[in-house]
Amino acid sequence: MAQAMKTAQAKKTTLRPLHDRVLVKRLAEQDEKRGSLIIPDTAKEKPQEGKVVAVGTGKVNDDGKNFPLAVKEGDRILFAKYSGSEVKLDGEEYLIMKEEDVLGIVGS
Repeated sequence: MAQAMKTAQAKKTTLRPLHDRVLVKRLAEQDEKRGSLIIPDTAKEKPQEGKVVAVGTGKVNDDGKNFPLAVKEGDRILFAKYSGSEVKLDGEEYLIMKEEDVLGIVGS
């Protein structure tokens, strides 16, 4: 049990996005076989669904008032096709994007 806790803590990322940005881990798309065609990985589209790993503190308006984000850690989201910047942390690929690029929360 203690070993599982250490592994879970080690997986936690040390990057915290700023302001209205979110850190997202893309969810792997399920492979579907249709007929005998095999599509290479390079030709496949990247999934537009992910899990929020970390969120920023919120958007600040001109008066200095802070507005919290609508998404939170652990949410499954859909995001725009070409949104975000790809980053690599500890060998894992993530996306950093603004909250406005999030199209919706799945399952809420």
